[in-house]
Order: sequence, then structure tokens, then C-alpha cells
Amino acid sequence: MTDQGETGEAITILLVEDDAPTCWRLQDALVKAGHDVRTGGTLGEARSALAGSAPRVLLTDLRLPDGHGIELIRETRRRFPDTEIMVISALGDEESVISAITVGATGYLLKDAFPTDIATTVRDLVAGHSPISASIARFIVRRTQNSAEPPPGPALNTARLTPREIDILWGIAKGFSYAEIASHLGLSRQTVPGHIKNIYRKLEVHTRSEAVFEAVQQGLIKL
Repeated sequence: MTDQGETGEAITILLVEDDAPTCWRLQDALVKAGHDVRTGGTLGEARSALAGSAPRVLLTDLRLPDGHGIELIRETRRRFPDTEIMVISALGDEESVISAITVGATGYLLKDAFPTDIATTVRDLVAGHSPISASIARFIVRRTQNSAEPPPGPALNTARLTPREIDILWGIAKGFSYAEIASHLGLSRQTVPGHIKNIYRKLEVHTRSEAVFEAVQQGLIKL
């Protein structure tokens, strides 16, 4: 049985990893799941691969021989806004994680905690989830908890989101897939992406993480 995207087609993946054994292991798992996998070991090779068609998913390390994965994430997000991006790295420090998420990563896994079923993780990413290693999730929660409590008062809503859009934004923040959001709110699955595009436009953001951050800053939702 192959693990495929919602369209029924194999998920196209660009895997950027300079450590050969790690790259082989990940590529083997993904190919066995029926996905179309291209690989690159450097920033230059990744850029060459992206010169053709955009992958549905970019899986990238951060420390590359000729540059930093943050550059690749930023470039990919700008050129291909529909590509899902997940970091697979040994770097778990706060600066690396926050930088990757800020420039466009929607998932972040540590190599020493990488799940055995990578195909499931990729499928979850494409379905709208944001896979994050437990240790990273914990310090993100602590960072949120240690932030100064905003002063009481009405939500700013400077973006003028509708109540429906705020409901959908809350679902995104909780990591629900598009199908789950539609089910919870009694919507058609096909209408959710349209609402999310409107949310991104109003908030002037490009990723789920940026949208959630901006909504929290405006007091529209609480995590």
C-alpha cells in the first residue's frame, strides 16, 4: 500500500541532506511509501532542483556545506507559497527553530527524535498539520507562557477578519487539517483553502505559523 496525497497522486518531495547515510535512509522510506523523491546534498543542488517544477514538500537540513537551510526555506517560501516545508535537523536551539518557522517552515523535527514512519509525517504535513518534535514543542509552549500578558481590552482585529475566518484561524493554530476544520465548522472541505487565502491576505502573511503569530499578537485567538 502506498501513502499518497489527497489527490491520490504520489507526493513530490525534495529532500536536502548532506549526510549520505541519513539521506539514503530517508529517501528509501519515502520511495517505499510511493512518493516521488529528488535529493540534494548542498544548497546549490537544492536550488538547481527547484529550477524545475516545485515540489509539494521540501524536507531540509539546516547545516549545509555551502550555506544555511534558512536561506533555502526563505527562497522556497517566496517562490512556491504552496510548497510545504519541514526541517529535519540536529539543531534544536531556540534561535534555529524560531528562525526556520519565521521564514516559512511549517514543521520541525530533530534527527535524534525522527519517527520511524516518515511517510506518515509527510502525509500529516500535506494534510495541514505542523509536525514538531516534542522537546521543541515544550520550549515553544514555555516561551508563550513566559511572554508578558497582553493588557485587557477588545481584540484589535486590525485585519478585519470575519468571525468565520477567526474560527478557521483557531483551527489552524490547533494543528487541525483542512478536513477537520471543515467538519468542526460545518463547511465544505473545498471552501477552507479559500478562507485561508483570505486570512493570509488580510494578515499579510504567507504561512500558517506567521498567521497564528499575528493573530495572537492582535489578541484574536489564544493558544
